[in-house]
Amino acid sequence: MSTVETTGPVPGRADGSDAPPPPERTAESALSRTLQKIARGDLLVVVMSFVFAFLIGSVLIVIADQEVRASLVYFVDRPTDALTAIWQSVTQAYGAMFRGAIFDIPGYTRAAQSVRDAGGSGTYVLLPALSAGLRPLTETLTVATPLIIASAGMAVSFRAGLFNIGGTGQLIAGAMAAGYVGFTFDLPIVVHLLVCLIAGTLAGGVWGGIAGFLKARFGANEVISTIMLNWIATYLLFFALKTAAFTGTNQSQPTSPSVGDNAVLPLLLGSGFRLHAGLFLAAGAAVVLWWLMSRSTIGFHFRAVGSNPRAAQVAGISPARTAFLVLAVAGALVGLAGAVHVLGTEQRLTEGVAGSIGFDAITVALLGRSGPVGIVLAGLLFAGLSTGGRFMESNQGVPLDLVQVIQVLVVLFIAAPPLVRTLIGLRRIDHPGASTRLSGAGRGNTAEQKAAVASGAAGTAAATSDAAATGAAGSGTAKTGSGATGSGTPDATAADPTGTSPPDPAGDGPAPAGDASEDRTDEQEEER
Repeated sequence: MSTVETTGPVPGRADGSDAPPPPERTAESALSRTLQKIARGDLLVVVMSFVFAFLIGSVLIVIADQEVRASLVYFVDRPTDALTAIWQSVTQAYGAMFRGAIFDIPGYTRAAQSVRDAGGSGTYVLLPALSAGLRPLTETLTVATPLIIASAGMAVSFRAGLFNIGGTGQLIAGAMAAGYVGFTFDLPIVVHLLVCLIAGTLAGGVWGGIAGFLKARFGANEVISTIMLNWIATYLLFFALKTAAFTGTNQSQPTSPSVGDNAVLPLLLGSGFRLHAGLFLAAGAAVVLWWLMSRSTIGFHFRAVGSNPRAAQVAGISPARTAFLVLAVAGALVGLAGAVHVLGTEQRLTEGVAGSIGFDAITVALLGRSGPVGIVLAGLLFAGLSTGGRFMESNQGVPLDLVQVIQVLVVLFIAAPPLVRTLIGLRRIDHPGASTRLSGAGRGNTAEQKAAVASGAAGTAAATSDAAATGAAGSGTAKTGSGATGSGTPDATAADPTGTSPPDPAGDGPAPAGDASEDRTDEQEEER
């Protein structure tokens, strides 16, 4: 029977291959892909980092609460009292943090009720109430303003492969220059402010450029040089506040005179709030960071040197010159942050004018992945934790140190995405198909071992057969020669009509031909 071969393409396949057509995409597969994308993204890691950090913070708050500890003494007799105390302690503490960082609901209610009692209605009630309720948010924005600008400067150095630890020193240099110009000179209103901001930016750039020059000219480690420059700037500020040039007539107090009215950043919401126009400079700093590192030639040089200095040098980019420019630009942005902090919030120089902004900027830049959007969000987060933590301490008696512990935990979890995914049971997301590859490799190894055993057995049998055939051929040749000389010994082949000898019970192969006489039958012996 003949068969008809099909030479045309398989129906449903454009290329004519034998493989079945791919399955149609369904809503279930699309949902699965979306969930996997979310699980592999950074948003889930950030959200769960906050959840774990606040859970650990809740445990610490409960431990620090004296009333909770007292209720735990009789937990066996009255467990509801202890559970109620734990719940109230945690919810009131975090509620106070929300009130101090974002919106004060009790303050809004009190302000609205006060206006209503005075006979007000409509917008006369709404505006004062919103003013009282949103006051914490304005304070958070005020604290976040210099932090975001300084973090943008840190991000420039981090993306260029340089770890700049000199934020405190660069911020102090910018604050000293802007403050000195602000309270020493008397210039027109707009000019005075611009000159102060430029002076602070240049001073920060020069201070950062010192570390860049040491790196480019002598190969000095930027971590060590920037840390030392922090201490130099700190003690220079202490010394300056003991001189007449910075303190004026009031040399008994280590503070400078207030900057002139023409040099102060204008307030955005009136005298009742501290929020100033530096907020726009913070937004501008984020835009400058995006343009500099993503759209400019010098930013491309920064990123190229940070990614691969040797390849950048081969391409004609000088790593030494780039290192100097990186630290100078980073220092200029941090110096601008110091100028904004003095001209907008502090309005005078003190020994603690820098605070922790310089080191917090490092954390914010790392937390924001050195990107403009991430830095803005991380800066608002840290500012909210700072302002909310102070209110939580004054309102609920929770130690401010616990807020700093929460900050550190958030950074710790965000810096270790595999840890977060392991805690929520999504560890395989980082290594998709690992279990399948391992099981497949195990099955492959088993199959290879079986094939090796079979191949070895076949090889052994083939070698034995070859050896037996060689022995049989040699024995037959010897017996033929013996018969030709008249020995009278018949040939084994003639004695055995089948031409084969019975197998040897003690051996693995056929019996030698020389032993065939021992196996003759009685009938053959009589014929002989």
